[in-house]
Amino acid sequence: MNEQIAAYIEKYPPEIADMFRTLRQLIYDSVSCPLTETMWAKLPSYSVGEAFVRLIPFKDHINIEAQAALGHREDLTGYKMTPKGMVQIFSKQEIPKEILKRIFAETLLG
Repeated sequence: MNEQIAAYIEKYPPEIADMFRTLRQLIYDSVSCPLTETMWAKLPSYSVGEAFVRLIPFKDHINIEAQAALGHREDLTGYKMTPKGMVQIFSKQEIPKEILKRIFAETLLG
């Protein structure tokens, strides 16, 4: 994990840090090509070329910014979606791994 991102995520409660690590691994598992992992505008970002996924942690949830998320709104019933199309997953919710892997692949690979 990028050192800046590792330091950034450790500031959050353990359940959010664990959730972040799980989501990060799902991003890596969703594509077979190399990813760029950086802090962009102080947010953990994962990109392939111009396409990106951002994980935005809060004290009790993580927002996932991924362009393909809006196309999977019906697959994400039970999860809040922000007006900007970010998926919110709260620490008490199960992570919808298979749906997110599809969203990450569609976002990053087009």
